[in-house]
Amino acid sequence: MLDTSRLTPIAVMILATLREADMHTYEMVRLLKERGDDRLVPLQKGTIYHTVARLERDGLLAEVGVDRDGNRPERTTYTLLPAGHRAVEAWVRAELPQIDRASDFRVALSEAHNLDRDEVVALLDRRRDLLLASRAQHRAGLEKAAERETPEQFLVELQRQSALLDAELAWQDSLRARLVDRSLAWGIAEIPEHIKKKHHVSRETFA
Repeated sequence: MLDTSRLTPIAVMILATLREADMHTYEMVRLLKERGDDRLVPLQKGTIYHTVARLERDGLLAEVGVDRDGNRPERTTYTLLPAGHRAVEAWVRAELPQIDRASDFRVALSEAHNLDRDEVVALLDRRRDLLLASRAQHRAGLEKAAERETPEQFLVELQRQSALLDAELAWQDSLRARLVDRSLAWGIAEIPEHIKKKHHVSRETFA
């Protein structure tokens, strides 16, 4: 079984970007920023270059060429290796059902399109069970607090978390419904060609 524990969120996002096309580090950063992924992880130049070097050492990506544009420094182009392809999928599978690592879940959700539609539905169903259990626990806590006549000022955080769980469940149920009825395009094959070009998606499949 592939060990994904050593992969950081930024490593997963770099590998996922290379699933679309071979590119150099500057292009990876530009594309991630264009898509707003810097909301999820810091895109610091030093961290990016260090991560790319580590992924190369681990056999997940490889150099395929060096470009030079005018007087600019040489730029090394990287390609995704089969092990990197599998690593992205394995990491998303591990993190998408979780409810206790919010930052990793956000990255997994942003990369969930790398998995088949039906598999994503199944993973979200596992997550829904955890959300329901957590909501029941919070509601039980609020009920016990009310029975003990605990002053409400001590419960505002618990109330907030309960409300957030309600909202999370409603959002996830809506996403699941759109995946199931196929009203949400999923996977690169379902993206119209003109949209692929606009958003720099160049590979026809993730195979």
